[in-house]
Amino acid sequence: MLTPTVVPLPEPTHAWMPTSPCGPGCHAATMPTVGLPRRAGRLTRAGFVLLACLLVAPFLIVLRGRSRATLLRRVFTAMLHAFGARLEIHGDPAFAPARRDGPGRGALVVSNHVSWLDIVVVNAVCPMRSVAKREIGAWPVVGPLASRAGTVYLDRGRLRALPDTVTELAEALRGGALVNVCPEGTTWCGLAAGRFRPALLQAAIDGGVPVRPLAVRYRLADGRRTTWPSFVGAETLLDSVRRTARLRGLVVEVHVLDEIAPGRAADRRELAALAQARVAAVLAGPGIPTPREHHTHARPLPADGVVAG
Repeated sequence: MLTPTVVPLPEPTHAWMPTSPCGPGCHAATMPTVGLPRRAGRLTRAGFVLLACLLVAPFLIVLRGRSRATLLRRVFTAMLHAFGARLEIHGDPAFAPARRDGPGRGALVVSNHVSWLDIVVVNAVCPMRSVAKREIGAWPVVGPLASRAGTVYLDRGRLRALPDTVTELAEALRGGALVNVCPEGTTWCGLAAGRFRPALLQAAIDGGVPVRPLAVRYRLADGRRTTWPSFVGAETLLDSVRRTARLRGLVVEVHVLDEIAPGRAADRRELAALAQARVAAVLAGPGIPTPREHHTHARPLPADGVVAG
């Protein structure tokens, strides 16, 4: 059975630290669940997928192009299926296909941030590198896998390290890499969302590559939105994993939106606003509250800041 253990590291804080008002209250809604045997089976299958990840990791070093992308896509899709989730892709999933001899054109892929499951979902659509907070690198099993996958780590507690991260990211993009960033900087429950912070979008400008927005939405088979897969507040990763394993009929929608071409925005703030508007247009819908309607204690965020996945 999958029993992930998070190694606690001090969570740095400063005036620019991304925050979210989401917490345990966002999971109060009653949702259809599966029985204990099925939950145990899902967690066991997820554990086997993680073991398979460790076994295939050496092959990722030698595989290139489409072969590598196919292997990764199958692994991440298997993880989604382990949790009983169905993936729906709207738009072209081959928006930046890999060449046989190496990566295709580079692009910064930006998406809303709800759950630890987001990275699984995005890579099931199109395998790519990602930007993540440095604490993830210390997680058992997940940390080494993330590092081998080429994750760019961001130290959210050291603003002085941000320019170096942007430089590293821009170099990867110029080299043809696809890199996923969650510009909200932290997780939201899915019924509410945060503002896209522009800091890391500077890498797309410096690298001369397009920005590709993705909108990720979690719902049930009957169409109702669900917050249960979200990873918010002070809960542990294990709490979120267990709750997701209980959920019946999870459907994950991924909307691949039109890219924002290099030069379309005057600066990173305008670029972030354009990407956020496109994602928000998809996530909005009848009866879906705004952040202030869903969280009456939400407070304004600073005009710029650190972004983390």
